Amino acid sequence: MASVLGKVVSRGISTTRVASGQAAVSGHQDGWKLWRKLTFLVALPGVALCMLNVYLGLDDVEAHSAPPFVPYDYMRIRNKRFPWGDGQKSLFHNPHVNALPGGYEHTDEHH
Repeated sequence: MASVLGKVVSRGISTTRVASGQAAVSGHQDGWKLWRKLTFLVALPGVALCMLNVYLGLDDVEAHSAPPFVPYDYMRIRNKRFPWGDGQKSLFHNPHVNALPGGYEHTDEHH
């Protein structure tokens, strides 16, 4: 056993640090400071910029209009009716964005 402890001490690692588990984490004791800086200097300003982008982007009416309806043959195919409602609308149907096989629903409501 003395030869094992002698090898550990000869490599520059004291036996008290090995026994207490400090040798493995000695270089990473201040890692929380890096993550704290990243949180306050990167993450929180990033969230604030995203919130500002959403808030200022709500006035853009053209971005919320539905794209023009083009009746392509390969889109909106209904081989089988949906088991809810009238059978034409999907479970998460949005009348402002999702077109039916015959075109968009004509609603004058704004959200």
